[in-house]
Amino acid sequence: MSVKLFNYLFRKNKTAAPAPVQTESEPVTIKSSLAENARYLDQTLFHTDDLVKLSLTYQNQALLLCYLDPMCDEVKISRFILTPLAESEEQNLADVLTAPRVYAQTSLDEAADTLLRGQAVLFKEGSTECYSITVNAEVKRTTEEPQNEKTVRGPHEGFVENMTVNLHLIRKLIKNRHLVIRRYTLGKESRTEVAVAYLSHVAKPELIQEIDRRLRTIAGANILSTDLMEEYIEDKTISPFPQLLTTERPDRAAANLLEGRAVLLSSGSPSAFVMPVTFFTFYQSPDDYYSRTLSGSFIRFIRLLSFVIAITLPAFYIAVITYHYEVIPAELLFQIKGSVEMVPYPPLLEAMFMELTLELLREAGIRLPGPIGQTIGIVGGLVIGDAVVRVGLVSYPMIIVVALTAISSFVVPSHEMSASVRLLRFAVMIPAALLGFIGIMFSLIFILIHLCKLESFGTPYLTPAAPFRLKGWKDTLFRFPMWKIDKLVYTAKPNAKKNTGDSRELQENDTQFE
Repeated sequence: MSVKLFNYLFRKNKTAAPAPVQTESEPVTIKSSLAENARYLDQTLFHTDDLVKLSLTYQNQALLLCYLDPMCDEVKISRFILTPLAESEEQNLADVLTAPRVYAQTSLDEAADTLLRGQAVLFKEGSTECYSITVNAEVKRTTEEPQNEKTVRGPHEGFVENMTVNLHLIRKLIKNRHLVIRRYTLGKESRTEVAVAYLSHVAKPELIQEIDRRLRTIAGANILSTDLMEEYIEDKTISPFPQLLTTERPDRAAANLLEGRAVLLSSGSPSAFVMPVTFFTFYQSPDDYYSRTLSGSFIRFIRLLSFVIAITLPAFYIAVITYHYEVIPAELLFQIKGSVEMVPYPPLLEAMFMELTLELLREAGIRLPGPIGQTIGIVGGLVIGDAVVRVGLVSYPMIIVVALTAISSFVVPSHEMSASVRLLRFAVMIPAALLGFIGIMFSLIFILIHLCKLESFGTPYLTPAAPFRLKGWKDTLFRFPMWKIDKLVYTAKPNAKKNTGDSRELQENDTQFE
């Protein structure tokens, strides 16, 4: 039974079969009658009340202007459509319209999709084509520093819910002709716009093809933003470890593009997905690169050490108190003994009780308004911690262990990895209560095997540790000086100038794929 469970949890994902191609009906062409076109749009949009239909006349020709009221800017409609039609004497209707983007269409289905994207459609009596006019209403917030990825140094600019603005922020940082943007429309009902950005001369072609295949496979899924897309495109959904890096910082997205990764953005989401990633990517922060080498390396090492502490410290305490109390110095043992003897149940239940209480306080602090949430976290922790010790439900050492564990889990720059660490903590505590140090070792070996088998879009999750790649260690446990780092994601070598040796002479490297 255990062997079957092991094989199920750690089996290698098979390549998903491509989604079946759906046969679509022939597109409905635009009619020469304005009444028929208006009737078809009404039926296609189910007689929605916010569909505006204006009858116009231009040089004795009947026109029909259609748009969805909440999606279009009336000032732009007046400026780019109504005013030119009233004042211009041009014969060609397309030359009259002064909008930034005007293009012809011959399908009523395309015209309906155009309306849903916030554009206006202009029909002419007797013509079998219409004009799509960009008059979108722009409802967006200004760029500000991301709440989840604050830095001490560096840019304080973050993504917003407008995908066009986000792509502008990336192009502003990378003014490179090789920067390619591929657009997709996902969801049969939601019609969510998605974009994939990558550098064509750096990113591995196999990576881009795999991303394209996975996005086309889920083209029919109703996805409103990238935040809901992760489980659809990641390699192993049941793994506790995230396989896509979520970022709200344009500078971090741009840096990953320069390393050969791809960035996935969508409308309606202020975050982007970076792929492929490794385990060590989640413990890197922009502050590592904006700080000096020694300070950045020290902080990164502390973060990686916090991963071990957050997973093993409660389990280590349980194992020591239950089986291996001889490892505690005699002086410390006598101090702990009095507090531990007051607790009426095993250390496992004691640790579970405190960890679950901490998770409840954390969730309460997140859901409540800002000032109240902070008060709940501080006051709740102090009051509950003092009360449970006085009553004898928890020992003083357990309070210290839980506090250090919580701090270690919050050090992780990635929210997704922090949630995984908190989950794995419970998984390691149970074997520690049953087998002591041996149980902890079995748990860590189990986790290590899983990490070795895990991949992110074809990239081994533990790269450069497994498989071992010496060059990758320049930016893993520690950060080497920037002029010594060969900025390289483990998919492609960029065709860029790099510095080598103390002389810091620039050398040209040809584009070379591994």
